[in-house]
Amino acid sequence: MKSIRIYDTTLRDGVQGQGISFTVEDKLKIVKVLDEFGVTYIEAGNPGSNPKDIEFFERVKNIKLKNAKLIAFGSTRRANTTTEEDANVISLLNADTEVVTIFGKSWDFQVTEILKTALEENLKMIYDTVKFFKDKGKSVIFDAEHFFDGYKQNPEYALKTLEVALEAGADSVCLCDTKGGTFPMEVYEITKTVVDKFNTEVGIHCHNDNGMAVADSIMAVQAGAIQVQGTINGYGERCGNANLCTLIPNLQLLMGYKCVPDENLKQLTHLARFVSEIANITHDERAPYVGKNAFAHKAGMHADAVNKNTYSYELIDPSLVGNSRTFLISEVAGRGAVLNAINEMDPTITKDSPETKLILDKLKEMEYLGYQYENAGGSLELLIRKVLGKYKPAFNLKEFKVIVNEPSVNSVNSFAIIKVEVDGVEEIAAADGDGPVHALDNAVRRVLERFYPQIKEMRLTDYKVRVLDSNSATAAKVRVIIESTDGKDSWSTIGVSTDIIEASWRALVDSIEYKLNKES
Repeated sequence: MKSIRIYDTTLRDGVQGQGISFTVEDKLKIVKVLDEFGVTYIEAGNPGSNPKDIEFFERVKNIKLKNAKLIAFGSTRRANTTTEEDANVISLLNADTEVVTIFGKSWDFQVTEILKTALEENLKMIYDTVKFFKDKGKSVIFDAEHFFDGYKQNPEYALKTLEVALEAGADSVCLCDTKGGTFPMEVYEITKTVVDKFNTEVGIHCHNDNGMAVADSIMAVQAGAIQVQGTINGYGERCGNANLCTLIPNLQLLMGYKCVPDENLKQLTHLARFVSEIANITHDERAPYVGKNAFAHKAGMHADAVNKNTYSYELIDPSLVGNSRTFLISEVAGRGAVLNAINEMDPTITKDSPETKLILDKLKEMEYLGYQYENAGGSLELLIRKVLGKYKPAFNLKEFKVIVNEPSVNSVNSFAIIKVEVDGVEEIAAADGDGPVHALDNAVRRVLERFYPQIKEMRLTDYKVRVLDSNSATAAKVRVIIESTDGKDSWSTIGVSTDIIEASWRALVDSIEYKLNKES
């Protein structure tokens, strides 16, 4: 297997994405998981750009990396000065990393119109900066910024920037599609030209402005590039960078290149979600390989085929990247998909059993009313239990009343009174809360915890409301989904009504019933 050096730039390119800002602690955590995953390089930032990165490079020295090499990233010296006088160059040196990446302009337009300097001076800037770090004993990667745009307009000059960097001692060169507009075949042809011309390691760095960063990176590898730069989840400026969570499985599992140890590839989904969480960005569930929907099957024909042979609709075994297969239950699901959920409770039931048809018919009836079970597994299980006769109601609601007062006092504006019956015993409880749903939740807990102490373990982690018929304005039917956890497991439940409080109550009841039926 030909090895590919994976060069992660999440801590530098990634933070340039809208809404992303890592603390020093965040960056240290990400370094550790990237190292565990087995990337070759971790580009940790520009130590001369801000105090946060200066502190990071000081603290990261205390972390002993097992697989990755940490990289400090910065530009060539400024025009018409010396490397020794350039503060950013000195800050790169002070970062004390074994490897340094220097980026320099390889597009003549950028040199004359943006840097406002001469083409020859830009070549000297590249040479002087690379040589400075080589003389200090560093490994140096030269990032040829805007290389593809530069090559298309002035190939001689673009290639000259690479030649100068290599003459100065650069250990490798990386071709950057900085504007992100180059097409895959262009990337292949230009990269192959560079690979054939220079006896050195060639890398690829693609932005995703035309939606082709992953395809461009793969074409560069096929042309001979052996270093691939990108970010976890494709985070980055504008439309982002090449997504390593897509690139690595494509290269390793589908194309036969070695990117990370095989056993480490199983960490990929966890890594993607871990970085999403730290970035405070909702994880893309439609992402290839690492999204929840990557191996989710909904259409009846698809689910039936996958049950017979997973090769029919899946690129890989989801466990290879730490993900799992799911069958989404909906009105378009066939018996095969429903059967997977049924068999978790009764493995004796087959696709042709009458119970399977009853459950499918009930499912279609409920979805007609606005219920949607593919994201409410807890409520789906309760529905199946009810049809199979395996459901025992933990309590019966007699009545509830909710009062809302405005303005709120200390964030409390609602009061709920609830009467329930448990095993023939009626109980009443009252509680206040920050909103009517919170008050209801507090009240039902107060009354039920006397009978079911395990409810104390439960807590709500998310609450979502969707209007199903916007044409009805405030009389519209709404769908409420509640996510709950007991610290060990998590589950989602659903409620639908034209009354948002009633819809919330139904989802809340299902959440409690799911917990109690699971343990009965």
